[in-house]
Amino acid sequence: MKLLFKLQSLKLLWTLKPPNRTFHGHPRLLSSDVYSQYESIRQGKQEIPKYFNFASDVLDKWSEIEKAGKRPSNPAFWWINGEGEEVKWSFEELGFLSRKVANVLTKECGLQKGDRLTLILPRIPEWWLVKVACVRAGIVIIPGTTQLSAKDILYRLQASKATCIITTDKLAPAVDSVASQCQLLKTKLMVSKGSREGWLNFTELYQNQSADHSCIKTRIQDPMIIFFTSGTTGYPKMTQHSQGSLGFRPLLSERYWLDSTPSDIIWNTADTGWILTSISSFFDPWVFGSCTFIHNLPKTDSAVILNTLCRFPIDALIGAPTLFRMLVQNDLSKYKFMSLKYCISGGEPLNPEVMEQWKSQTGLDICEVYGQTEMGVICSVFKGMKIKPGSMGKAAPLYDVQIIDKNANILPPGQPGEIAIRSKPIRPLGFFSEYLDNPKKTAESERGDFYVTGDRGTKDEEGYFHYIGRDDDIIISSGYRIGPFEVENALIEHPAVVETAVVSSPDPLRGEVVKAFVVLSPTFSSTDLKGLIRDLQDHVKKTTAPYKYPRKVEFVKELPKTVTGKIKRNVLRDKEWGRI
Repeated sequence: MKLLFKLQSLKLLWTLKPPNRTFHGHPRLLSSDVYSQYESIRQGKQEIPKYFNFASDVLDKWSEIEKAGKRPSNPAFWWINGEGEEVKWSFEELGFLSRKVANVLTKECGLQKGDRLTLILPRIPEWWLVKVACVRAGIVIIPGTTQLSAKDILYRLQASKATCIITTDKLAPAVDSVASQCQLLKTKLMVSKGSREGWLNFTELYQNQSADHSCIKTRIQDPMIIFFTSGTTGYPKMTQHSQGSLGFRPLLSERYWLDSTPSDIIWNTADTGWILTSISSFFDPWVFGSCTFIHNLPKTDSAVILNTLCRFPIDALIGAPTLFRMLVQNDLSKYKFMSLKYCISGGEPLNPEVMEQWKSQTGLDICEVYGQTEMGVICSVFKGMKIKPGSMGKAAPLYDVQIIDKNANILPPGQPGEIAIRSKPIRPLGFFSEYLDNPKKTAESERGDFYVTGDRGTKDEEGYFHYIGRDDDIIISSGYRIGPFEVENALIEHPAVVETAVVSSPDPLRGEVVKAFVVLSPTFSSTDLKGLIRDLQDHVKKTTAPYKYPRKVEFVKELPKTVTGKIKRNVLRDKEWGRI
């Protein structure tokens, strides 16, 4: 079956049974004529379409294909809450409901193209409806996690100049406590069965709305989403993406990391405030007509996740490394997954030991994905690619990824440096537009012809990338440069260690030394801790270069993390150096 979408001057072809050809060593999923057009765009020889809207040019096209009976009977959206409630929408139903929501935003709230809307909802169906509706209406979405405090919400509302906010009754009081300081905030919508003074009831409004709505015509560079970066250091920056950088990008490249079909069901467990959810639970699966599966998951419970994989025909599981570290603590032989074939970890590097444990108990590989809020997926382990433990895979299509030095010179294979993506003379399609209202930070992100990620790594002879650590996480002890991740990898191999974070700690002789914060396995909690420290130190000395071993070890109940699950090493480092 062939599915042909015509997007302005570009034709893109997908097939349910892709031809057995290769591109960069991976399955080639485009027909030869489309492939040549794709290459022309990638090389800057052909312009991308001037106009593009993800709702009308992708979602509505799938709705037409559904009506023609040319798509499997899978829903486009499948949501459960673990308490018996379930929602299933086809692409046609998704279109119908999102048009009603678009009318709420434009008619009831008076929002226009280019206005900004802060969206703070948990994993509930309304999050997807509002997001599609905003795309239809040209309204710029600002996602946020439900873990935000009143202070966090105040900063985001003031910095973004949002005129509307949609959230739940649980967060409404926090919004009200700061709303008087947000002069541009005009409308507040609450997803709730109840009511609250000063708030519109979202559910009542959209249920009574007409579904007659015409999608706004948007240029491919028009702003679509603003993410507040979740990095381990610094104050959050506003990273702006366009219709093209998130909506059109997967048409050209991202089949190579997700590689889904209309028959596949994709489950991503990340928080709704993170770009990974926008990529793997919205844009990329729906570009290829796949089903987005969502479990409300008010708490990340390994038993709930494993049982869900056994009860539902989920083909791909996507999550942060913390998810897989947690899952391998269970006896996985008790669980028989219904359909799971593809596992993806992203957000920060996953320890090879965890990958081995998962593989030995499930028979499944975990494919690593490396990316950033600024440009989505940068490197990944594609389906069918040889897996090298500890590697993030190869560069994603559209990106020329290199390891560079301080002078933007490309370094040879094996030599550590900064991970960078070529941004000149042509800025790749998937790049963010800018750090909004921060031209200085936007300029500082570039060095020579490259965008610099701030991460250090190496590239081997085969083009595989290996992560070392954040540039500011590097530990220099007695002149040795030590990346925290390699020490953490060694520690996680020890059966006593569930999770660990390594930072620098002041030392009068060496300047700084390696310190490890360790979360112990429950079976080791009553062990002689002094003896266990020596055991862990000896283990690291045997596993990696002896100078890297942690001279200091502290046992903790949990590690500080961002809302996206990244370990906040800067908090631990600041504590060690007396900055907290």
